[in-house]
Amino acid sequence: MIIQIYQVDAFSDRLFSGNPAAVCPLDFWLSDDILQNIAAENNLSETAFIKKKDGVFEIRWFTPLAEVELCGHATLAAAHVLFNHLKFKGNHLIFESVYSGKLEVFKKGEYLILDFPVDHLEPALPPDHLVHSMGSKPLEIWKGRTDYLLFYPSQEDIEEIKPDFSFLKGIEARGIIVTAPGYDCDFVSRFFAPYLGINEDPVTGSAHTSLVPFWAHRLNQLEFEARQLSARGGFLKCKLTGERVLISGNACTYMTGSITLT
Repeated sequence: MIIQIYQVDAFSDRLFSGNPAAVCPLDFWLSDDILQNIAAENNLSETAFIKKKDGVFEIRWFTPLAEVELCGHATLAAAHVLFNHLKFKGNHLIFESVYSGKLEVFKKGEYLILDFPVDHLEPALPPDHLVHSMGSKPLEIWKGRTDYLLFYPSQEDIEEIKPDFSFLKGIEARGIIVTAPGYDCDFVSRFFAPYLGINEDPVTGSAHTSLVPFWAHRLNQLEFEARQLSARGGFLKCKLTGERVLISGNACTYMTGSITLT
């Protein structure tokens, strides 16, 4: 069996930045074990698998260690592949996901716009070792559906965080978001997910379903420019629209190829 594979740098308009994701279009669903093994072999933060069904596309996302409920950059990458390599006609895609429902993607000029559900945050007590793992104490700690969000006073605080991953990987959460006001944008962030085998994710679209409502309340605005301060870096435009978040970014193809399953 031959499976096409595309590697795309998402949330960037140039190669070697943003967040790389693999995209594998399928004619039928393979077993979970095979999907997980492909994701582990790819060794990227996410591999997206897509399959056409009745005019929409089913989508699933896998890290090297586990399937996840939602992934922004791999969805952006999947839309990029459909529009640019698989010649999908039109400017509107619908993905169906098991855990996050219907996800729409719109093409507008150079940007792809993800339409994702809002994540609702609640104040939270830190689990054991969380603050110690970060090396500095946040001003506030919040918890969403799958992630913790830690609020710090300045961009320097975010830049200087050096997590102790030996402790952080023991915290049972999809990820840890750290955020602060930005200098040349509305807010900055970083995202750590060692529990799922990703020490630091370069650009995390789905984290902005938490970040955007958090900053909307704090800044009293609905539209944002945001930067994720990983080594590769990424830029996102976001907008809060009721119970949805619009997350916009660029993408570019790094590699195309094929997987041989024997």
